Amino acid sequence: MTLQTTRTGTDRYATSADRPRLRIAHEKRHSAVVDGAWWPQGGDLVTELTELLPVLIARLGPIHRVIYHLDEWAAAPGKATIGDRRISLDGYRHMPTGTVEIRPLDGAPLTLLVVPPGTGAESADALMSAAADPGKTATVVDLLAGLTSAAAERGGAEIGGAEQRWESEGGSGGY
Repeated sequence: MTLQTTRTGTDRYATSADRPRLRIAHEKRHSAVVDGAWWPQGGDLVTELTELLPVLIARLGPIHRVIYHLDEWAAAPGKATIGDRRISLDGYRHMPTGTVEIRPLDGAPLTLLVVPPGTGAESADALMSAAADPGKTATVVDLLAGLTSAAAERGGAEIGGAEQRWESEGGSGGY
């Protein structure tokens, strides 16, 4: 994974297919609901964090906790060793859907919009750009509604496929 700076002023990492999977606004926006967006490849939180956290550690320093919505990920342990650190993984149902919160040892937490795995590349890119745009203050619901309406305009195939893949990988898991 490589960390790059884009012209829009966001940090991003890319998969082997060179698709951006993370975008973060450079400055903390006090009025924004999210600080950027993350596009995981699947519904296993520990596996996905193994790719994400090393990139965030370079930016935030050591991370001690990840907070996530229980219904959006396969069952995860309460703690996981990622890299050389033991990280607390705390799932809640009161956590806003479509987000994860990353808590570093020092500094403010980082809240990321989670783009559903399986979302098409163009839609995911647009959603991540909107979430990391320093001028935007849209809510998670507004951002994800844009993804749903864009898919509806294309016949719904893209978001339907994303939801099916998310569910098949244990996305809501019925917990």
